[in-house]
Amino acid sequence: MRGRARPGLIAYLTLGYPSVDATLELVPAAIEGGADLVELGIPFSDPLADGATIQRSTLHALEQGVTVATCIETAQALRSHGVTAPLVFMSYLNPLLAYGLDRFFVDAEHAGVDGLIAIDATLDEAEDLTSAAAGTNLDLIQLVAPTTSDERMARLLSRASGFVYCVSVAGTTGARGDLPATLPQLVARVKRHTTLPVAVGFGISKAEHVASIGRLCEAAVIGSALVDVIEHSPPDQLVRRVREYVEEVTGRAGNSG
Repeated sequence: MRGRARPGLIAYLTLGYPSVDATLELVPAAIEGGADLVELGIPFSDPLADGATIQRSTLHALEQGVTVATCIETAQALRSHGVTAPLVFMSYLNPLLAYGLDRFFVDAEHAGVDGLIAIDATLDEAEDLTSAAAGTNLDLIQLVAPTTSDERMARLLSRASGFVYCVSVAGTTGARGDLPATLPQLVARVKRHTTLPVAVGFGISKAEHVASIGRLCEAAVIGSALVDVIEHSPPDQLVRRVREYVEEVTGRAGNSG
């Protein structure tokens, strides 16, 4: 994501929304539109960090019977279908514990997954994740927020790999009109603690957001706004609209071909 003419774009999709078969089409569509990495959200019944848009998608996926095992199988199917871009799971901790941490990391690596973001892991639980990930090639991507103290940030980022996910605002996910004025100071604080690439998420929805973030750090994360496109697209236009939306926010619209 470094050394690019434009910032990297990370696209979030709830795995299994609106269906597993749709996910197998939407991931390549997002990549074709310009996404450099895809986060695959593992559905969880109590997604406290997520706003209404992603909560609805998660509930729908759970109603379709999507489990951690389904997510791993889908990642493997994406690889077998030719997807080569990095794939990262985003999950709450409980589903991983129920599946078994050691088993999860081994199976996810075998499926071709590149990393994990554990949204609600405490510092002690982050140590458990680090131990379980040892011996695999999965990156443990740490989340930091405006409310993260310098002491906690230093401890979290000492065990981070891949990139750092910087939450732009305190609160839940969801598209917003403007980026917070305090974002430059937050990114600067994060960069004092790590040399890893930094990606900013929560509230990103427009090309100008992505461009602004690109002046601060390496990548932007589009989540709720992309899920909203999926929610409001007719089934026969779903893949095209996802590709076109990603083209729009990456500035590629009208420039492809």
